[in-house]
Amino acid sequence: MIATVRRFLSLGRPAKVLLLNEIGETAGLLMLAPYLADHLTHHIGLAVWLVGLLLGLRHFSEGVFAMGGTLADRVGYKPVLVAGCGLEALACALFGLSAAVPWLIGASIFSGLARALFVPSRRAYLAQVEEERKVEAFALAGVCRRIGVLVGPVAGIPMMHAGFEALCLTSAAIFAVLALVQWRLLPPCAGTHQGSDRPFWAEWREALGDRVFLAFATTMFASYSLVYQLGFGLPIEVRRVSGGRAGITALFVLSAILGLAGQVRLTLWCERRWTPGQVMVRGLIVMGVAFVPLMLPPPHGGTLVRLLPVMLCAGILTIGTMMVFPFEMSTIADLAGDRGVGTYYSVNNLLSGVGSVFGNLLSAAAIGLSRALDLAGLPWLVLLLLGLLSATALTFVNRGDRLSVGRPAPAGVGTAP
Repeated sequence: MIATVRRFLSLGRPAKVLLLNEIGETAGLLMLAPYLADHLTHHIGLAVWLVGLLLGLRHFSEGVFAMGGTLADRVGYKPVLVAGCGLEALACALFGLSAAVPWLIGASIFSGLARALFVPSRRAYLAQVEEERKVEAFALAGVCRRIGVLVGPVAGIPMMHAGFEALCLTSAAIFAVLALVQWRLLPPCAGTHQGSDRPFWAEWREALGDRVFLAFATTMFASYSLVYQLGFGLPIEVRRVSGGRAGITALFVLSAILGLAGQVRLTLWCERRWTPGQVMVRGLIVMGVAFVPLMLPPPHGGTLVRLLPVMLCAGILTIGTMMVFPFEMSTIADLAGDRGVGTYYSVNNLLSGVGSVFGNLLSAAAIGLSRALDLAGLPWLVLLLLGLLSATALTFVNRGDRLSVGRPAPAGVGTAP
């Protein structure tokens, strides 16, 4: 942990502000996210499939409004990042102020639009200011996200006692403060196409015409179907097994501790042994295998014993995510080269949004079918196969080690994943 702090301190001021922003954004979202599916299902009384649709709609709308990165390339990364945080504050407030489905749909769409603005602009800003240390910077971003994962759900517990409305308004206040802090402390950062008069569609056509990037992003969208089970499928399973919420918080605490303890070390260890494509293939396999414990016969005993398979799944899934994320983000910037890196991140967000909707609807359908057929392991088998299929597809995309743009292979490492 001391080495991680030293690496953080060695970064420039803009990168430090962006990483602290990562903590605040994640904490603000995860004060709310772990309890949102449970609130919509058990307190408002929405059907599981509708909850899955609402949660997926947030990520899908992030993709639909995917011009945020292109806009940031034109006007600069700072104003788009600040605007996104302000809009997320509005979305969080809406989640708490209404139980009507149309307003909830609106909150999901606003939240997606907000992320379409601040996610690609923050990533492009970080990739630009730490160009020579992108993998390390994104690994530190992963650590900061895990800190937010640890702080957010724990901070959400006392807020839930005050009521779901208070929880949502607190989350909204955090994003409002983040918008103000970034406006004051972040220096301007010119986008890749600052002042360009090229039409937006030309930049998107350029990104979508990059066959290697498009194949990579399309393949990786399945990984988001798996990652988002931490906020959808696993909390529902915790509630089914234990009948309470404490285990939901434990999921996020476990994920945060693993990230804090091992993200940078694991990233550097993988970087020494494998090329980026090879790391990501292995990470996807790990993410798929994470769901195997939930397919095994449930253990007999008290609540803690019955929760062990869910916690083991969350832990393995987190490790796989830790392997994939820094290299995925760095690979996108490398593939963009001197083109619109914000646009490339936006295209990736579009496909990840499709992946999240697909994953949430797929898992919701599998959960419903498993209950009807009394096949408890069905949802987890589907997710296991999805992870393995994604890893297989990425192996073909990376043939000839095409994803190692400008990166020498680690010593002694061949090109076969």
